[in-house]
Amino acid sequence: MGKKPLGNSGFSVAPLALGGNVFGWTADEATSFAILDRFVDAGFQLVDTANTYSTWVPGHAGGESESIIGRWLAQGGGRRERIVLATKVGMEIEGEKGLTRAQVEKHVDKSLKRLKTDRIDLYQTHKDDPATPVDETLEALDRLVKAGKVRAIGASQYGPDRLVESLAASERLGIATYETLQPELNLYDRHSFERNLQPVALKHELAVIPFFGLAKGFLSGKYRSAADIKGRPRESGLKRYFEGGRGLRILAALDAVGARVGGTPAQVSLAWSMLQPTVVAPIVSVTSIPQLDELAGAARIKLHAGAIAELDAASREGE
Repeated sequence: MGKKPLGNSGFSVAPLALGGNVFGWTADEATSFAILDRFVDAGFQLVDTANTYSTWVPGHAGGESESIIGRWLAQGGGRRERIVLATKVGMEIEGEKGLTRAQVEKHVDKSLKRLKTDRIDLYQTHKDDPATPVDETLEALDRLVKAGKVRAIGASQYGPDRLVESLAASERLGIATYETLQPELNLYDRHSFERNLQPVALKHELAVIPFFGLAKGFLSGKYRSAADIKGRPRESGLKRYFEGGRGLRILAALDAVGARVGGTPAQVSLAWSMLQPTVVAPIVSVTSIPQLDELAGAARIKLHAGAIAELDAASREGE
């Protein structure tokens, strides 16, 4: 299984990233430990979390995912050396949010403590903070890199204008620059990225590690009609995939291609993502070993030009 570089960070990773948003939420600690072990044993490296996971759960304060990963790392056995550890800062936790120098410096230390490690391999700004000048944020991140607390930096959920402004600021100031970008991207939700962010990623050699690689589960094929999502926790977020014929057309194409290449809809969808320009590793979240094993199989799926064209045609906008 080949690896791709995370920009110019010095890190290279296999083509699937493990999302930690479910750790301590829909995956308990024992299950999370088992998933992490299986992930690295399968030859993958990139583990992505955030300091705010999982503030949306009643009774949670944030940091639950980082704490579980930290306890997993504390078991030793070379676990820390086998992963590329990514987390994020900037979204609301403990009643605070933003990317000021004070916030960045305060919350990196809290993340390091929870993760039980002395360095974060990839520290990402979780969401743009328009109230803070990009120079201030980047200078704070640069200090963390120079201090050895952070190895490389990345951006998540940035618009193209602020992303370009940030990259230009790093060059102008001669300081650490974003090496990665974490946007929403999948076979259904692709056009905004392709129009607005992909040109920036190509120009600046940013490694893209997209989230929602399976469109909140829609592209796994487990939801085939609006009736299938009725009463489910994600019902409101999934409704739009059944509006018009585009979503069902994509599922039909995934079924057809999957039958030819011996893959499930989820595997084919992720394999498509892995082949997109600038994409290094789509992020997936799982709550069981069988689910992880299925998605990891995407790295073995071979999609030829005809299959890619068929999937692209099915996902075309406005039809």
